[in-house]
Amino acid sequence: MGEKVTDILGGMPVDIDLLLPASPESMATALRGYAIDVAVVCGFSWRLPRVVLDAPRLGVLNVHCSSLPRYRGPAPVQWAIRNGDPDIGVTVHWMDERIDTGNVVARREGISLPEFVEFDAFWRHVTPVIGDLLVFALARVAEGYGGEPQNPDEATYAGMMEPEFSFLDWSGTASDLHNQVRTFHYGTGTPGPFGKVAGEWVRVLRTSLEPGKGTRVDCADGPIWLVETEPARPPS
Repeated sequence: MGEKVTDILGGMPVDIDLLLPASPESMATALRGYAIDVAVVCGFSWRLPRVVLDAPRLGVLNVHCSSLPRYRGPAPVQWAIRNGDPDIGVTVHWMDERIDTGNVVARREGISLPEFVEFDAFWRHVTPVIGDLLVFALARVAEGYGGEPQNPDEATYAGMMEPEFSFLDWSGTASDLHNQVRTFHYGTGTPGPFGKVAGEWVRVLRTSLEPGKGTRVDCADGPIWLVETEPARPPS
């Protein structure tokens, strides 16, 4: 832990304070001490309690990588890839005590998702969009904009991947299996996906829906080609 803190401190600008609160109450106390107007959260997967949300004068904004109310929750990019979406959105919204349900201050759509995208590459791609959108959102907040309520009837939830998702079932459709591999290529926080090929377990790293090099596997609606695999022993 000490080394991680040292790394963070070494990479921080000299005019930025680092707060390490031990509890929600101490976080709220620290924020009130700065007398800030608004706080901004990005990539934070936990709900903030009311005592923290009320500490800034205007509230807390969250940057969420989906076009809310679609894909509320901790894994919006993974679910967009899993569902085969060609693109994704970014939303800046007011935080409340629920998950990604607050009023929308600004939204940007149409951010392309390459067929195979890794976590770091995606964030390099989306960070400039977030920066521009946040500037726009803060300008709206300064004008007193309270945001647009989300339509709960359009809401979907993007939770973490279920354990079964780590295994490839060749009786599924080729496109679903391809998107499953693509999701793990981006990253799910769990190992996989694993499949049995010719009686041997492998971890599948890359697939293709077009004929080419690799091992052909027949699925429910047609073939998929396993372009890159490695021997593996899946978790029990």
